[in-house]
Amino acid sequence: QVQVVESGGGSEQPGGSLRLSCAASGNIYTIETFGWYRQAPRKERELVATMTRSLRTTYTDSVKGRFTISRDIDKNTAYLQMNNLKPEDTAVYYCNADVWIIENRDVRRIESWGHGTQVTVSS
Repeated sequence: QVQVVESGGGSEQPGGSLRLSCAASGNIYTIETFGWYRQAPRKERELVATMTRSLRTTYTDSVKGRFTISRDIDKNTAYLQMNNLKPEDTAVYYCNADVWIIENRDVRRIESWGHGTQVTVSS
């Protein structure tokens, strides 16, 4: 019912920048919250950043001051601008959308995940 697709991953040197995009599509009424998560090899998936419909943001401590989450409400799209990348940022990055959908002339709330995009930071 809702598809979430990430893009923009790749390889970058330490100190470099990447911008991830997350596009949601389907029978969307509105997106409550976008979240970016990441999972490094042999580690648990961790929350990186979130942005609510009211544009309130949260960041995990390790990315504060380096990463910025934003969203285009009209396009149902979120972005993660990653600056001053470090090797420890290497991970698969996943987008999560907390979505109100239209179904049978009613609305209900679901979560939808993308398949992830690889970010590799190394020299």
